[in-house]
Amino acid sequence: MKIHWLIIGLLVTACEQPTSVDKNPVAQQIRQKAVISDTGRWYSSDQLVLGQRVFQKNCQICHKENAAGTRNWKKTLPDGNYPPPPLNGTAHAWHHDMATLSRTIKNGGIPLGGVMPGFANKLSDKEIQAVIAYFQSFWSQDIYNAWLENGGLEVQ
Repeated sequence: MKIHWLIIGLLVTACEQPTSVDKNPVAQQIRQKAVISDTGRWYSSDQLVLGQRVFQKNCQICHKENAAGTRNWKKTLPDGNYPPPPLNGTAHAWHHDMATLSRTIKNGGIPLGGVMPGFANKLSDKEIQAVIAYFQSFWSQDIYNAWLENGGLEVQ
């Protein structure tokens, strides 16, 4: 009988241990904002203001106004590269979790065979989160919900 209670105690203790994602301060901040945000999403209105400013200065030249991207983003250009896709929920950005979106902005698309430059030396983590918030603000609620259901808030 003592062994039975010992096993139950170990299981309960193991279940109470935070995961590596829970220990990540960025993940904790995002999860907290998901509950209390004034936008009804993981990000705040203040992040949208910053995100719009950062997007317009660094991203809009390629990803266009309102993150609309290039109309024929699936068709290669004469140089063989693909044009910048929309980030407004009409292309594939919503398929990527927070970690992938952040990593792509930091490292650019070159490691993946694309041409987007990396912004790790130009934008802070706060600015990168704000840019993601900004382009996600164009996502419909259905797209946003699908992103959440597919683990969008996971931060590795």
